[in-house]
Amino acid sequence: MTDDPYALFDAWLAEAEKGEPNDPNAMAVATVDAGGRPSVRMVLLKGHDRRGFVFYTNRQSRKADDVAGNSQAALLFHWKSLRRQVRVEGAVEQASDAESDAYFASRSRVSQLGAWASDQSRPLDSRETFERSFAVVEARFEGGAVPRPPHWGGYRVIPRAIEFWEDRPGRLHHRRLFLAQDGGGWIDGLLYP
Repeated sequence: MTDDPYALFDAWLAEAEKGEPNDPNAMAVATVDAGGRPSVRMVLLKGHDRRGFVFYTNRQSRKADDVAGNSQAALLFHWKSLRRQVRVEGAVEQASDAESDAYFASRSRVSQLGAWASDQSRPLDSRETFERSFAVVEARFEGGAVPRPPHWGGYRVIPRAIEFWEDRPGRLHHRRLFLAQDGGGWIDGLLYP
């Protein structure tokens, strides 16, 4: 058994990529706004390393507004077919412009155009309004590259806690918790199921 939560996460994610039928990189992101109201939604993990776990979004979305007022978040990966989950809790920081530019350039053209056309999380009077906005953006960038919008980029959750949960018969689950230490390193232990 490894004492490195990043190595353990890599191993579990690799197994999920082989066995989970849909979006093994899907994760729930929970945030809390400045007024203490929680919100959770599914997003896709788009990068991870020893600095943390990265996802991308419109920086004018509700999750971005929440992070601006309370820079803490929790992530949950649930791989039902493997009967495993990983919980991550920690501080949130913006990914660098270079990271955001590189990931944006890797997206499909339709996704790039959608990032410009969508006022994510804001009220929409009709689908036709969004489709007209998309058509305007599509015409604007016709024949050229689509740059990353200034209001779109990545966020990195820097873990202070990572819990690995495995289903066991009779609900006698196995839970292992890693806690980040000041100055680096981790301590780990087990939790009652």
